[in-house]
Amino acid sequence: MISYYKYTTKIGEIYISADDNYVVGISFKEPEYREKENLLTKMTFKQLEEYFEGKRKSFDIPIKITGTDFQKRVLKELLKIPYGETVTYKDIAKLIGNEKASRAVGMANNKNKIMFIIPCHRVIGKNGNLTGYAGGLNLKKQLLELEAKNR
Repeated sequence: MISYYKYTTKIGEIYISADDNYVVGISFKEPEYREKENLLTKMTFKQLEEYFEGKRKSFDIPIKITGTDFQKRVLKELLKIPYGETVTYKDIAKLIGNEKASRAVGMANNKNKIMFIIPCHRVIGKNGNLTGYAGGLNLKKQLLELEAKNR
């Protein structure tokens, strides 16, 4: 059974959703599951705190990626983006074998349910501009600056 727990972090309140085996969501919006803290939500919170402090560059939390086959391919590709680096939507489209799917890649990013761990904040526009982020462009900029500083 999936449950969630609300945590207060350096960047505000976040909701971490997990079952007994996998984290299934990290968001700023309260999910529709029952509220209950478990070992995975605690571990995830601890690792996120370390990340926000610039002390962690990767996560070792078991996650469950959901969505369409296309969305899963995109999200799995995002996991390969190194800490402190950025790629464009077109770069991801090329990597998944569909160079013309930049907009679809953007929509798949938008469906990312496990923000921070699946680093959709590392994807930028082809002109280098920051575009769309569930936490807002200011937070996206802060995360990229944090990573650039701690590379």
